[in-house]
Amino acid sequence: MLEENSIEDIVLRHSARGMNLLREVMKGCYAKEAAESILSWQRGTVFLTTGFYVAGFAETDGPAGTVFLALALEKLGFTPVIVTDEFCKGFFELKKIKTVYMPFDFGENWCKNLLKEYNPVGLISVERCGKNLNGDYENMRGKSISEFTAETDILFELCLGKIPTVGVGDGGNEIGMGNVSDFIRQNLTLVPCRVKTDCLVIATVSNWGAYAIVAYLESLSGVSGLLPDFEKVKNYIEETVKIGSVDGVSGKKSVSVDGFGMDIEKEILDLLKEKISG
Repeated sequence: MLEENSIEDIVLRHSARGMNLLREVMKGCYAKEAAESILSWQRGTVFLTTGFYVAGFAETDGPAGTVFLALALEKLGFTPVIVTDEFCKGFFELKKIKTVYMPFDFGENWCKNLLKEYNPVGLISVERCGKNLNGDYENMRGKSISEFTAETDILFELCLGKIPTVGVGDGGNEIGMGNVSDFIRQNLTLVPCRVKTDCLVIATVSNWGAYAIVAYLESLSGVSGLLPDFEKVKNYIEETVKIGSVDGVSGKKSVSVDGFGMDIEKEILDLLKEKISG
């Protein structure tokens, strides 16, 4: 049996961007609630979106968490489909996960057609920029990245209240942060995302938030082997960097995530493994 809040506290270690403050507002086991919601979904197609533009590339935070969450969903009987843009080209094919690339100049009609074609049972976002309260896509520095961000967040706006949605974020500008936009606007230094989700999971690094959901999925379902070992995660991040991915903080092509080295990634994954096996 997992301790109350233990998983959530693990993935908020090393917090430096205000998510620890947000933790006080988001009481309870929100990653557990997200996992419980997912397990209640009818088995079918699940859309997952990720990919955050940084200096000409997609950052290393997001794809890894999305991949291992998608693989866990597959083991649980779902059919994961990644919806992203060209900056993540080839990332998910590495794990043989079906990927749909949304063009940058397409909008609501494209999203409606995609929903009609696949009829997903749920939608999950991991570190994907959503429109903010000013209707723009902005990075943590307040710079517009609209030109480089396909509007996958429209899927979540269309589905809210109709198909269950989950958002994972670590800064305030990601899909799902619309749930707590008032707090972000008052306490952090960026214009918050307006896009809401049924469940919101926060973490110091969004990959870690996705791992938190996977840890709960493994614990609650009793299906072993859902949470990946550190070496699998490290190898995957290395592969995406080779293809073309950068650290979201440094902007460099390095095997690191949001300025954290792989030693910290290992720390988080090892602690999660310990919690669900204890």
